[in-house]
Amino acid sequence: MQSFRTEIEDPIVQKDIIDLERKIALFRDGKIDDERFRSLRLARGVYGQRQEGVQMIRIKLPFGKVTSEQLLRITKVSDEYSTGRLHITTRQDIQIHYVSLDKTPQLWAELEKNDVTLREACGNTVRNITASETAGIDVDEPFDVSPYAHAMFQFFLRNPICQEMGRKFKISFSSSDKDTALSYLHDLGFIPKIVNGEKGFKVMLGGGLGSQPSHAELMSDFIPVNQIIPTTEGVLRIFDRFGERAKRLKARMKFLIKDIGRDEFLKLVDEEKLALSHQTVEIDTAAFEVAIPEPLLEVPIVVVEDTAAFEAWKKSNVTAQKQAGYVSIGIKVLLGDFYTDKARLLADLIKNYAANELRFTLRQDILIRHVKAENLPFFYQELTKLDFVNLGYNTISDVTACPGTDTCNLGIASSTGIAVELERVLAAEYPQYSNNREITIKISGCMNACGQHNMAEIGFQGMSINAGKLVAPALQVLLGGGNLGNGSGRFSDKVIKIPSRRGPNALRFILDDFEANANGLSFLNYYDHKGEKYFYELLKPLADLTNLTEADFIDWGNADNYVKAVGVGECAGVIIDLVATLLFEAKDKLTFAREAFEDENYADAIYHAYAGFVNGAKALLLSENQKTNHQAGIIDLFDTVFVATNKIPLPSSLKQLVFQINQNEPSEAFAKKYIEEAVNFFETIEMFRAKDLVNEK
Repeated sequence: MQSFRTEIEDPIVQKDIIDLERKIALFRDGKIDDERFRSLRLARGVYGQRQEGVQMIRIKLPFGKVTSEQLLRITKVSDEYSTGRLHITTRQDIQIHYVSLDKTPQLWAELEKNDVTLREACGNTVRNITASETAGIDVDEPFDVSPYAHAMFQFFLRNPICQEMGRKFKISFSSSDKDTALSYLHDLGFIPKIVNGEKGFKVMLGGGLGSQPSHAELMSDFIPVNQIIPTTEGVLRIFDRFGERAKRLKARMKFLIKDIGRDEFLKLVDEEKLALSHQTVEIDTAAFEVAIPEPLLEVPIVVVEDTAAFEAWKKSNVTAQKQAGYVSIGIKVLLGDFYTDKARLLADLIKNYAANELRFTLRQDILIRHVKAENLPFFYQELTKLDFVNLGYNTISDVTACPGTDTCNLGIASSTGIAVELERVLAAEYPQYSNNREITIKISGCMNACGQHNMAEIGFQGMSINAGKLVAPALQVLLGGGNLGNGSGRFSDKVIKIPSRRGPNALRFILDDFEANANGLSFLNYYDHKGEKYFYELLKPLADLTNLTEADFIDWGNADNYVKAVGVGECAGVIIDLVATLLFEAKDKLTFAREAFEDENYADAIYHAYAGFVNGAKALLLSENQKTNHQAGIIDLFDTVFVATNKIPLPSSLKQLVFQINQNEPSEAFAKKYIEEAVNFFETIEMFRAKDLVNEK
């Protein structure tokens, strides 16, 4: 376990990994509460899975970009610590499973050798920032959004303002008005625009899926590129301060905006401007503007014998880039799962014969970029050897599915099993849809929508259904969702619930009726024309429970009868706060504040001190059995319970003391003063707590 201490060159990363190792040891010794430890490991990409005693590791890959060297490093780690399976997520991460908790620090250290992180891949943090996989090569893009997504990732990684928010925060960058990164269902979604020659973004605010999908609102038609990071910082500060923390199901930012209104939310963001760490942030795009490198090796000349198959593959999976003479190659990955043996060969292929870059996509696929069109026969030959030339990239048959009951604690019914069967049905019975990009099919194993089922034209959600004394796996069928472009989208209607085994027939009923009755309409126009009730009646025979067979009680991909077993979700669960733990953490925050001050990171120092104020106040409120929800409420309640009653005398109200944070620039002088006041406050409450404990005895 000691080797990574000297092998990691970045002292910040080294400290992170050593801290994880130390916290694991404290947890094993019973010195850290289980729920508190969960929060810490989630923020480091370590996620409990359905199987007892092992972890899922989420590897954070900003906008899905990966080099050959990084992919080889991931394969090495997967082979050594996991099972050799790599799972691509709908946020362009890679997940590996069945990892021992005790081995996660070493695993992380191995990844960092090639600049790959686990930090903030899970938990109440800024999650992986996604982008259109075609960013930089899209013929329709105003400019490449990749450097802006990358800069956003770098700026907020380990940033104190977003380490312990009430819930997770998701950001996307689309390459064009087609909005393929789905801005309308993100907390912040960016769509590139050029106005009067200036680069900037249309910004969508407060979207989200989950059990209660919410369409993002327009934040601004245009924000210049040097304002996107300060704007995001302001939004995160307000979400951190006012976001719900007690009721997990109401803790996403969309609920805060719904509660106080968009205009009031943006007013609070505007009032935060003075306190921001930067008023503008110029983003260096030079690294993304270099010429496409020539292949390292000479590409062999290949003559393809099966020209019909080759042409079908080109039509389905190959797209011209904006760079003349170059194409991208889409690889359709069933369920987003591929294995390290093929990944290593793919890494060698892109390094030697392309431009050493691929991107994992939002639909759980792989996109090879910067391939010379003249070299397509060779790539077809090599990808055929890997079984990576299956048709249907980004089509209806490219079904999206979360892991569901395979590994997820929250899975109710199998999403992967039904996905495999639906793809089989489409290939065998509906070849006419092989290049249909109008309809998407997405499947989630529960209501949390990791498979994005409630924004698809055709969606399925895993459920269960009672049939007498037995329980059968079920699917809720959803219809009518879709991406409309430029920040607009629609969510699916919940049409009917049917036994899971009848899911393929539901798809058949829908597609057969579409072919017979659409009369040239698009799928969404056809759905709107017919209406939700029409589809309920169409699918109603499949919901009949009087004719269930034994097979209906066995879920897809399983051999045994279905048993509903739902664990505790870990997407970013509410923490069980202990007074002593919070006081300990408040003290930690003050230490971090001093360290940041010494490094002349005054904005970070101030925010760490702010967190120390909040944690300390919350600890004392909990000692009095006072319920708290958000940070601003904690401050108000502390004044009511302790300051107004003179239980704890302060030179002013705590509100006046703490909220100096947004009334001052982050200068050296203010940082010094604010930290000193936070230290004095902590010493005061520590003395009060010590006396309180004596009195309790």
